[in-house]
Amino acid sequence: MTNTPTDEAPRWLDEEERRAWLGLVGIMRRLEHALDAQLREEGLTHFEYGVMAALSESPQRALRMSVLALYAEGSLSRLSQVVARLERKGYAHRRPDPDDGRYTLATLTDEGYERIVSAAPGHVAEVRRLVFDPLTKAQVKQLAHIGQRVLHAIDPGGVGPRAMHAVDPGDSDRD
Repeated sequence: MTNTPTDEAPRWLDEEERRAWLGLVGIMRRLEHALDAQLREEGLTHFEYGVMAALSESPQRALRMSVLALYAEGSLSRLSQVVARLERKGYAHRRPDPDDGRYTLATLTDEGYERIVSAAPGHVAEVRRLVFDPLTKAQVKQLAHIGQRVLHAIDPGGVGPRAMHAVDPGDSDRD
């Protein structure tokens, strides 16, 4: 239940929570831009990379646009614009779903697959440099648990495809 003016007083953040919150906000705002800058050197945006990566890991390198939007964690309209851009680059194409013509499939082309395979090493190196290299193994494990708990609070039903790979947010902190 959320606080409203007639409910109890707000639970203000203490100093430790405030520092943690500001750190998280800084990460959310800056990490996407840093990853985007690295991928622009490869001729891609971070969002395009995410779309292409999801397609590259799917059977026949194809997904319904509605499912792809969940993987990409973006709106259908944003996804449609990005897939149109990928089509112009020759990296993807769309067609009606042969199983149900009401849906549209996005498919990664062979050229798109080669592009994502080519861009992946630099992207992974940048992710490692920015996120994992500054952390100890124990902190990486903590980050995984923290991320899953926060994601569960945001999306308790776990409707996104990433939920398939989620750690149980009820896991203890023993690790």
